[in-house]
Amino acid sequence: MSTLANQLAAAEREEVARAIRLLLVRPLLTEAADPAGFELVRRRREPLARWFDYTCGWSLVVEARRGYARLTKVRANPDGSRPARRERSGRAPFDRRRYVLLCVTAAELLSMPMTTIGMLADRVVQATAADRALPSFDPVHRPERTAFVDVLKLLEAYDVLRAVDGTTEAYVESTAAKVLYRVDTTLLMRLPAAPVGASGLAVPPDEVPARFEQLLTGLARERRYGGVVVDGTADEAHSEAAATDAQRNLRLRHSVLRRLFDDPVLYRSDLTDDELAYVTSLTGRQILRRSVEQAGFVLEERAEGFLLVDPDGLATDVRFPDDTSTARVAALLLLEPLCAAPAGLLPEQLAEAGADLLRRFPRWAKAFQSEDGAARLADDAVGVLRDAGLVRRTRGRVVACPAAYRYRLTKTTSSDPEDKSGPDASSRKTAGTTASGGVVAEGDQQ
Repeated sequence: MSTLANQLAAAEREEVARAIRLLLVRPLLTEAADPAGFELVRRRREPLARWFDYTCGWSLVVEARRGYARLTKVRANPDGSRPARRERSGRAPFDRRRYVLLCVTAAELLSMPMTTIGMLADRVVQATAADRALPSFDPVHRPERTAFVDVLKLLEAYDVLRAVDGTTEAYVESTAAKVLYRVDTTLLMRLPAAPVGASGLAVPPDEVPARFEQLLTGLARERRYGGVVVDGTADEAHSEAAATDAQRNLRLRHSVLRRLFDDPVLYRSDLTDDELAYVTSLTGRQILRRSVEQAGFVLEERAEGFLLVDPDGLATDVRFPDDTSTARVAALLLLEPLCAAPAGLLPEQLAEAGADLLRRFPRWAKAFQSEDGAARLADDAVGVLRDAGLVRRTRGRVVACPAAYRYRLTKTTSSDPEDKSGPDASSRKTAGTTASGGVVAEGDQQ
C-alpha cells in the first residue's frame, strides 16, 4: 500500500506541476481550446488554487460546467510589455483606438446574451457619442471597421463571443454583413485582472492624463498588503507604515515570486533592497526553491539573478531565437555587436548595425529596404530583445543584460554560400536554454 500511495502522490505532483505551467502561459484556459489541459486543471483545481494563492497571491477560478479556468495574474510591475494582440495582421499589438473600443464593446456586451454585429456596432456608436471623453466610433470608415473587427476577434479568441452564423471578418468589407453572436457574460466579467475596478477611481476625465501613473498604481493596489487607499490612490510611505510585519512579508514573497514566474529573467539589480534581503534570507530561499520545484521548473541561480528552466517548454509563450519574423532574426544577429559593447550602443550605432545586415543580405527583409528601414529594423529588434529580458535602455543607450551573453552566434547564413536571401534562424547554433515567460534558445535544451 505504501508503494501505491507513493506512486499516486508522485503522479499528483507531476500533474499539478504540469497544470501550473499550462496556466502560467494561458491564464484563460478553455475546454474548447485545450480539452486535455482543461481536464487536468479541473481535476487538480484545489491544490492548484492553493499553490497560486500562497506563492503568487493569484486567484484561480475553475468553472467546470462552463468549460473555462481563469487564473487572475496581477503583475508585480504593470507595464506595456504584454499588450493585447490582433488575431489578424501578423499579431500586431493593440493601439489606443482598439483598447478604447475593447472597453466600450465589453461594457455593451454585459447586457447582451445574444447579439448581431450590426446591433453591437450601433450600441458602440451610441456609447462613444454619449461620452465626451471618447472619440466617436464611425463604422462608415474602413479603418474603424477594421479596428472593431480586431476587438471582436480578440473576444472570440477568449471564447467570450461565439459566432453562431456568419464570419466576423466580413464586416471589414461592409457594414451590411450579417453575423450572429452568443455572448458568455460570465466569462466576460472574469477577464479584468486589476484588483481595483476602474470605476472605483473617482477622477474627472480631464485629470486622467496628468494622474495616469498614480491611477495605474491605484488599480493594482491590493488590500491584503495593508495601507489605506483613498480615491484609488495611496501614499507609499503611509501604506508601508500601516502594514503589519506579516503583511510586509506577504507582499515581499508575492512580489518576488510573481516576477520570477512571470518574466523571462529576474535580475538582482531590479529588486528593491527589501526584496533582495527576502530572496537571500534562509526562509525566502527555501520558499523560492520549494515553489520552483513544485511547479516543475529548474532554477538557475547566478550572481546577476535568477532564471527558470522549463524542461518541457510548456510555460514558454514566446520563443527566442526563431525565424517567425524578420525582427526576431535581426534581434539574434544584433546581440553580437551589443555584447561586444559593454557600455551599450547608441540608436545611431544600432541603425548602422541594421544597415550592415541589410547590405549583407540584400534580398532579405524587403519591408525594411528603404531610407529609414535600417533604423526601423534595429528598433523592432531591440523591442524583441527587451521583451525577452536581454537588453535594457540606459541613458539613451541600449545595453546588453547578463542573460544576453548566453547566446553565442556561430553561423549566420544558410548552408549555400551563394545564398544572399537572408539569415535563417534554424541554421544557427546558439548557447542558451529554455526559460519561463519567453526565452528559448536552441542548442542547450535542459
